[in-house]
Amino acid sequence: MITWPSLWRDLDRAARHALPGCSIALVMVVASVPMLLPDPGAFRAAFVLISVFFWTLYRPAALPAPVVLILGVLLDLTGNSPLGLWAVLLLLNQAMVLALRRVLAKQGFFLVWLALAAGIVGTSGLEYLIRSLLVLQFLPIWPVVIQGVIGILLYPLSAPLLIRAHRGAAAPEHA
Repeated sequence: MITWPSLWRDLDRAARHALPGCSIALVMVVASVPMLLPDPGAFRAAFVLISVFFWTLYRPAALPAPVVLILGVLLDLTGNSPLGLWAVLLLLNQAMVLALRRVLAKQGFFLVWLALAAGIVGTSGLEYLIRSLLVLQFLPIWPVVIQGVIGILLYPLSAPLLIRAHRGAAAPEHA
């Protein structure tokens, strides 16, 4: 028999667990609205990369690989990407962060930011190579460079919000 207190506790726990994935998807959809941002595709990709990096580093259970896969497909669908490209890139990014998690989680803001910047540069470079291979010619590099710069500069602005969510609404210890 389900009691009201246990039902509410279970719903609260589920909502806390779903917060990272749902909030990333919501920002992606809102950022897809024309005229809100000068380059919404670069912002969306940068924000998703930052969010996957952050949640994988500090609370990997809150953003499991199937959710990252769905977010990647959603990013492909809301942007101008071949279907599956960002799903693969985000899963590779998540695997890299998981491999370095023990070292990175103990570091300060600057070193985490530096690791994120390296991840963004690597992911953007891989995206450029894959896109170029798909069309069998070198594409213009500036969109990828702009996307990388946006991501690197966006982290200090988005980190306080992500940290607040990590310690607040999404914190499992508050459940």
